[in-house]
Amino acid sequence: MILSLRKPIMPQTILLKKATLLFVFLLTSSLLFAQVGVGTPPIKGAKLYLDGTKAMLDQNWEYWEGPRFSSEMPIKWPEAKDPITGDPVISSNDPAGKGGKYGAADIVTKDKFRDFRAHVEFMVTEEGGNSGVYLQNRYEIQVLDGDYGLHGMAALINEHLPTKEMYKGVGEWNAYDIMFRAARFKDGKLVEKPRATVYFNGVKIHEDKEIQQVWGGPNSGLDGGNDGGKGITDTPGGLKLQAEGYSVLYKNIWIKEMKLKGPNTDF
Repeated sequence: MILSLRKPIMPQTILLKKATLLFVFLLTSSLLFAQVGVGTPPIKGAKLYLDGTKAMLDQNWEYWEGPRFSSEMPIKWPEAKDPITGDPVISSNDPAGKGGKYGAADIVTKDKFRDFRAHVEFMVTEEGGNSGVYLQNRYEIQVLDGDYGLHGMAALINEHLPTKEMYKGVGEWNAYDIMFRAARFKDGKLVEKPRATVYFNGVKIHEDKEIQQVWGGPNSGLDGGNDGGKGITDTPGGLKLQAEGYSVLYKNIWIKEMKLKGPNTDF
């Protein structure tokens, strides 16, 4: 008979090791999913919509041809140089938007969405620089240098103030990370309002906020002219960027289409 000197592993030890490995896996997966901030690469299943080049702009974006649209294809948003790295970036300074004429030359993704997660990096290059990121071409997360009110930087416009002021200032890159759940309808009637969670430069500033309406009238986006913006419809919409006559730079924009079952966007 050969006797083993190896100490038997107790079932409790095996279970503890398995539990530890599972915890590490879940924690790692959670951190990867929730990765946010400037420089965040597309997560698994996401599509890169703008790398900063004119080629990708033309491939994935189009003008929103709303009531005030006054430009024409191809898109006139110019390719510029990142003032920090020299890499290509896209500027919102479309000539048709001069003087703050929003809706004249706003661009929107060719793909349209209901629920999605999005990452948008932007740089304001001048004091008072103004643009905007529109979820579903309806609900604006403001980009506006020097203002932190309900119409100011990082506000879910006219409804929710950011809980923290995370804007880095003129000449610095900033990032919005967004989870959005579209409005829900039953038999053609609105039964659940849209919701969003937003991180700004890696810090959560809006947690699962319900959005009441589209603001800014018919020139602002889809449904803006329906019942004063309260007449939300079930039409999918793209991610829109606003031209307001300023050079706000954009790069590293990616989107992952989601299917969020419950009314919760927190991540």
